Order: sequence, then C-alpha cells, then structure tokens
Amino acid sequence: MSNFANRVNHLEMEGAYVVMARAQELEAQGKDIIHLEIGQPDFKTFAHISVAGIGAIAAGHTRYSPAAGIVPLREALAKDAGERRGVTFTPKQVVVGPGAKPGLFFPTLALVQPGDEVIYPDPGFPTYAAMIGVAGGKPVPVPLTEENDFSFNLDEFDRLVNPKTRLIILNSPGNPTGGIMPLKDLEHIAEAAQKNDAWVISDEVYARLVYDGKTAPSIIKLPGMAERTIIVDGFSKTYAMAGWRLGYAIMPEALAERVELLLNHSVGCTATFTQMAGVTAVTSSQTQVDEMVAEYTRRRDRMIDGLNAIPGLHCRKPQGAFYAFPNIKSYGIPAAKLADRLLEEAGVAALAGTTFGAHGEGYIRLCYATNIDQINEALRRMAEFFKKL
Repeated sequence: MSNFANRVNHLEMEGAYVVMARAQELEAQGKDIIHLEIGQPDFKTFAHISVAGIGAIAAGHTRYSPAAGIVPLREALAKDAGERRGVTFTPKQVVVGPGAKPGLFFPTLALVQPGDEVIYPDPGFPTYAAMIGVAGGKPVPVPLTEENDFSFNLDEFDRLVNPKTRLIILNSPGNPTGGIMPLKDLEHIAEAAQKNDAWVISDEVYARLVYDGKTAPSIIKLPGMAERTIIVDGFSKTYAMAGWRLGYAIMPEALAERVELLLNHSVGCTATFTQMAGVTAVTSSQTQVDEMVAEYTRRRDRMIDGLNAIPGLHCRKPQGAFYAFPNIKSYGIPAAKLADRLLEEAGVAALAGTTFGAHGEGYIRLCYATNIDQINEALRRMAEFFKKL
C-alpha cells in the first residue's frame, strides 16, 4: 500500500545522505573518493568529553531522564548561551533533545497551523522546508544572494512578509553558504516580525564556528524579540559530537512546556549519559574549540584560494560554518548534473546548490571539515575536471 498521509508525501532524504550513499557505492567498486558532502567535523570528540560519557555509562546513568533534559545540563546551557548572547535565560526555557533537529521541528509543530505562512532561507538546510510541510504550513522561501554575502534579500523579504506569516526561520552562520546575517538585517527582520506578530526560529548551530574575529549576532538580543524567538543550537559542530545526538533549544517557558510534551510523546528523552557528557563539554575549558576553529580557518583559506585559482569558478570567503559555496554559473551546466559528474569523473563528492532550494542553482557546496591533504587533492582533481569542461 502507498496511501500515505499528505503530511509525509513531500518528504525526501537529505541530499547529503543520497550523495554519500552513491559515493560509498563507488568506493565499494574500488574508486577513490574524497568526501566533501557530509557536514560534520572530522575531529574526534574531545577526550575529556568522551571520558565523561563513558564514566556516566559505567556509573549506571542509563535510565530515563526528564523529557526536557537533566537539570544540570539545562542550568549549564542557560548560563553559557545567555552569557554568549548577552541575555538572561532560565533553565526552564531550555529544552534538550537528541540532536538539534527536534529544536527546529517541534516548535514548528507547536506554532504552525495548516495554511500559516513560514518564511525560510533559500538556499537553506533541507529540514526547514520538510518541517513546514509536515506542520501543514505554506513554505515561503526568501533568496539568499551572493551579492549580499548570502544574507536575506530584504526587498524580497518585505514583499513576502505579511500578517499571515506565523514563523520566520533564520540560520546564521548559514548552511550551505557560510554567510552571517549582519545586525542591520536582523533589525529589519525583527521589526517585521513584531509588526506582523510572527515568531522567529534562529538556527545558531554554527554560532561558535566564526572566523576572522567576527561574531554572529543573535536576533534574540534585539528589543522585543526575547518573547517571540527560539534559539536552536547543539553539540555536533562545536564539540565534534555529531554521533552523540545532543542538541537544545531555548524559548519562552510556555512554549518550552508544549515542546517538552512533544518530546515526551515522540522520542521520550535524550540519553542521560550523553547529557552528562554535554555538561562537561559546556562547563570545561573551551580551548579545544578555539583550536578547532583556528584549524578550520586554515582549511577555509586553502579551499577558497584553491577554488578561486580555477578558471571559471569564483567563491566568496565564508564568514562562518565550514562550507564553501562556489559559483559555477560560467560553465552553463545545471548544478545537479555538474555535482554528479564531479563525483563520477573526478571522485569528489559535493552537493548541488539545488539540494538546498531552487535559489541554490549555479552553486555547489563543499565541506572543508577534512584535513589539508584531502583538500589539496580535491582541489587538484577539481582543477583537472573543470579544465576539461
């Protein structure tokens, strides 16, 4: 039978997993593949965090926990996230989940009624469109433009935002572009959100991965935004804990209560030992995070310099995250076809910009969270590939 509910008929697998599966098929056939498709750190989880998790298992912390998370972690996150953003949070505003995606998905389910309009970035993380559709909302993509350093096209935003807008989704630093939304753009969006009584989800999972002494301002600090903003963050990128599945969201207490119920009736709770490792991650020295960001800076610079040395390519230097988003328009080949050929002919796994929305046409995404030797070899292969085009 295939008579499925409409809420799931639009769902597709994230493009990164599709490309990874094809790359692994090629590897099984003996082809050497450089993986630049999956957005996860190549660093091992920091040793002291792993030791904390292992110790928690050994000590028997393997039972159910409260759906919203253990109190020590919620306290630590409220303090740390508040200090980093210059605002005050209470532990009751913090909801912990198995990864950051529940912090995106469940507030959307709690807020969006069928037919409500939801503004989101395009190109953007594929889960945004997926969760809007599951909630029955109307997806309203706003283009991120290269000319604007991949922040919102505010003219288009102003055309689209209206009293039917229930939710506005932001992602800064952004996936797939690495762009950071400047404060003036956030102020513009905040004014529109308040005028139209809209909520904001601010996906800040890359907030610690920012380069060149920059910061990624958060919309929650702006006047009038604390009562209508959900901050989403996690441990996967900052602490190289992708497989641990640990994330969190911070929101007004009344909404947190609703989201806790959704967690309770879906995943139940997040593993207690994973949360205890999270407490160690947040409350211990952050030196290794800083060292990781410094290494990403080195990799970014090598990747961008190498891409811009290839005739016909040009790539803006990302301000955050760990993705390069080169412009391939001069070749006149659709992004999906070019990415397929890059994998099949050059052995470099990349994602088409259209994996992230229609406005990603003319771009590909390359993740530079891998070692310099791999980056150098990928650049060599890409130079040969594009020369043949």
